[in-house]
Amino acid sequence: MKQNNLEKISNKLVTAFLKNKLIKAIPNKYTKKIKEAQKLRKLCESKIKLPAIGFKAAGTGIPLIKKLKEKEPFYATVYKRNCLSSGKSVKINKATLGIELEVCYKVKKSFFSSKGVITMKNISKYISHMAPCIEVVGYRQRKKGITSFGDLCSDFGANVKFLIGAKKKYKRINIANLKTNISNKKINQSVSGNTNTVYINPLNSLRFVLNKVKKDKINLNKDFWVFTGSSVGVVPIKGKGLYTGKVDKLGSVKAVIR
Repeated sequence: MKQNNLEKISNKLVTAFLKNKLIKAIPNKYTKKIKEAQKLRKLCESKIKLPAIGFKAAGTGIPLIKKLKEKEPFYATVYKRNCLSSGKSVKINKATLGIELEVCYKVKKSFFSSKGVITMKNISKYISHMAPCIEVVGYRQRKKGITSFGDLCSDFGANVKFLIGAKKKYKRINIANLKTNISNKKINQSVSGNTNTVYINPLNSLRFVLNKVKKDKINLNKDFWVFTGSSVGVVPIKGKGLYTGKVDKLGSVKAVIR
């Protein structure tokens, strides 16, 4: 049977993902609208037979949501091969968009057997740990910039690598107002932020992802991570070397960019 165009595009993206290669930018009609981009992302993810480690929230900055005239963020699957421990190195390319500093949560597998909607009142019983995290974001395509959420969503959520800092047992803290900073001292680059820029707060972002996962009837049948979105925006990588991210009350996480 002859492949349709969506199948062909998804095969190219999946190959690029698996082989860490860049392909030419996919046609705009697959990325301009988030609904079409979601179809492509889900088709691509259905073809990846690697173990998943969790999910990421993307487009969590409310100013960006308004600027691009979207209604809400979106989520994408994160695979084990794309997760590293703090201090490991990440090789970038011309399609790398930047680096982000996030809060991530370890969620108990009991979530998958839960009934009803996840709310801010009941969410805590499903969380075991939390940690600071660095995400390196970029495309598998030869393209630059962000013109729509579809650009990011269609390309596996534009996640390249996640580096997870030391995890701490979960406890309720004022997660909506924690100061954050990511810096590279070698090139004198430093960007400060706050967790209140993450879709109201990281816990609310987690709630959003969990309800989307539940709606899509996904079951990993194990504990998993959720990466909640950047507290500093997408920080341009102005030079290679060691980047250190710090989140008040959570600790630090490091990434070596090469």
